[in-house]
Amino acid sequence: MARQQFHHVTTWVFDLDNTLYPPRYRLFDQIEVRMTNWVMAALKVSRDEANRLRQHYWQSYGTTLAGLMREHGIDPGPYLADVHDIDFGLLPRDPDLAARLKDLPGRRIVYTNACEPYAVKVLEARGLSGLFDAIYGVEHAGFHPKPDRAAFDTVFALDGLDPARAAMFEDDARNLMVPHILGMRTVHVAPAPAPDDHIHHHTDDLAAFLATLTT
Repeated sequence: MARQQFHHVTTWVFDLDNTLYPPRYRLFDQIEVRMTNWVMAALKVSRDEANRLRQHYWQSYGTTLAGLMREHGIDPGPYLADVHDIDFGLLPRDPDLAARLKDLPGRRIVYTNACEPYAVKVLEARGLSGLFDAIYGVEHAGFHPKPDRAAFDTVFALDGLDPARAAMFEDDARNLMVPHILGMRTVHVAPAPAPDDHIHHHTDDLAAFLATLTT
């Protein structure tokens, strides 16, 4: 059944964190600590306040970075370099996922709210290097984050993809709203499903789901 619903797809768009690796590896925990430390130093606030602001900006703007840029005018370059300077050794290689991705017909791209250099390192750690035709980070979206419509419009125009012939895989359910509006097939990759009308499919095992589309 799922395979028939993806027969028209020629471009496969994947989020990065908690999508191309399971959340149980908790890579983002390291990033959150560095974000909080960065906010503490930049805004000269306590750790509790920095942690509150980090979460508030993520909820209100889509990313902590977007909130810092809009409310404090911070330079995104140093921030992105600092918060993504983490240990990638926690991520195991995943040959099964690599094989399933390779089997997909058409183009494969990564689109993340993180930056491209970080995405490259994650893919390398997972054994997924060389499998994607393009990698887009928040810098390619003019630092507009998902779920902003402007972010998707900018990246998709840059890539030249046709949303009506594309699918989006994401762990954050709110980031699938615009893809749904644009006519993409949407797949929520998360431990638990989200009961939202803009989500067409849910999986807690990306490799297994992809196998249903190609075998």
